[in-house]
Amino acid sequence: MLKVKNILKWILYLFAACLLVVSSVFIYITQVSKINLPNVKDKSSLKLERKDEGNGFYTLKENWFRKSKSGLYELYVEGDGFERGIINGKLTRELVIRQEDHFSEQIYKMVPSEYKRSYLKYLIGWFNRKLDQNITEEYKEEIYGISESASDKYQYLGNNYQRILNYHAAHDIGHALQNLALVGCSSFGTWNNNSEDSTMIIGRNFDFYVGDKFAEDKIVAFFNPKYGHKFMTVTWGGFIGAVSGMNDMGLTVTINAAKSDYPLSSATPVSIVTREILQYAKNIAEAVAIAKSRNMFVSESFLVASAIDNKAVIIEKTPNTMDVYDSHKNYIICTNHFQSNELANSKKNIEQINESASNYRYERLKELINSSGKNNIQKTINILRDRRGLKNNNIGNGNEKAINQLIAHHSIVFEPQKQMVWVSTSPWQLGQFVAYDLKKIFKLRGLKKNVEVSDSTLTIPPDSFLLTKEYKDFESFRVFKQRILNGFKVNTDSLIVSNPEFYYSYILAGDYSYKLNDYTKALLYYNLALTKIIASKKEEDYIKDQIKRINNKLAL
Repeated sequence: MLKVKNILKWILYLFAACLLVVSSVFIYITQVSKINLPNVKDKSSLKLERKDEGNGFYTLKENWFRKSKSGLYELYVEGDGFERGIINGKLTRELVIRQEDHFSEQIYKMVPSEYKRSYLKYLIGWFNRKLDQNITEEYKEEIYGISESASDKYQYLGNNYQRILNYHAAHDIGHALQNLALVGCSSFGTWNNNSEDSTMIIGRNFDFYVGDKFAEDKIVAFFNPKYGHKFMTVTWGGFIGAVSGMNDMGLTVTINAAKSDYPLSSATPVSIVTREILQYAKNIAEAVAIAKSRNMFVSESFLVASAIDNKAVIIEKTPNTMDVYDSHKNYIICTNHFQSNELANSKKNIEQINESASNYRYERLKELINSSGKNNIQKTINILRDRRGLKNNNIGNGNEKAINQLIAHHSIVFEPQKQMVWVSTSPWQLGQFVAYDLKKIFKLRGLKKNVEVSDSTLTIPPDSFLLTKEYKDFESFRVFKQRILNGFKVNTDSLIVSNPEFYYSYILAGDYSYKLNDYTKALLYYNLALTKIIASKKEEDYIKDQIKRINNKLAL
């Protein structure tokens, strides 16, 4: 009996010790993940209030916000960091709140367990514990200003400032932890004898997908900061970073993810580095200097085009090194792998080339550029809308190996020397491309009437694909896909008919049949998937593993 009591006593001691360790870790993570508010000296802008001019048009001093007939929101903001943030937040308050709702809804779908979400909260807090140390005071103050307009219903995740700050690292965290197809962007540029009138043209698809709602409220934002250059970006509520943009010196920056190691803590988010380049660089040399001065925790390619230099290069940066790729041609192509001398032959990059869709898209871009003749705006948009594979093969709609994967948050085209930009409208890059003349817009400064600021004479019409049966079939495919993800019944034959050349149609049908223990039908679908153009080695390996599992089951 005494022996049993001693054992129980030691078990109790062990349990108490474990509880103490867990509690200590919890307290430590909670403490180190706390982020102090920026010390803003002048908070007088907190008293500012927007004026509702009617029909969704708001003004605040010389700043304004409106929704255009195209469906795009348009925003003009000026001032120092904190003032810009306050004004941005007040003008776009509904979008700031709605964007966080959409983001949270997507997190709930991805992580349905409340326990796991709670764990994720502290994991992200730990990961981002040094985030504020890697962002300049100006941008922290701007984020702080926007956070004043954020919803209070997510306080359990952190205070408004902490949450909005962390959201700026969401792109990097998702990229780093999953090396995703969610960030499979494509971009390219032409100039001199590769462009119709020798003018530089840059085009890009921002294929970052976190649900349909994420892309509903795109904002074409025009910034006139107290310090640095005026610039425009395509953004969303609550976000001060940049993923696509051009400044008033004709310098453009777009970003493409590359394969990364798993980082142990955050550094400067890619979008903040991009924003700094747009605001403070006038040419390639200054852009390179800014990129070099910032530590990053993921690998990224920055396609930088400069009207002053009349060329474009790719700044390729990892957490440990950086190099600049110059094509030494009158065109440049950027997908999701590195091309510079320093990084092209790295182990991770070779894996990316061999196992992902990146190199296939690169070759397709080159094929289209070479076959299109001298480039112009319409041809650039045609390339960005291209849904075919190499040699014009039908690889199914939605394939990651296509330039147009039908998931784009936005697509954008720049003419740096002319200070012109074209921004896509929904759906994806299939709607019209709206033209903006930066010189004219920045001359406007204040906007007292709710008028269109885009140049309607230069609008590029929607893709005729929207009028076809094939597009309607693709819409049906997306419905089938969502029904399967939601656990509803579907007719697998109808699913296949909706997108017959897409390998993923067969994976979906195979997985659905497998769950119903219909192994014969699942095997048929998986084998058919292998006859199609598959986006990645990971997916091909998955199909082969499923076939092996089924064959083992059928052999019993």
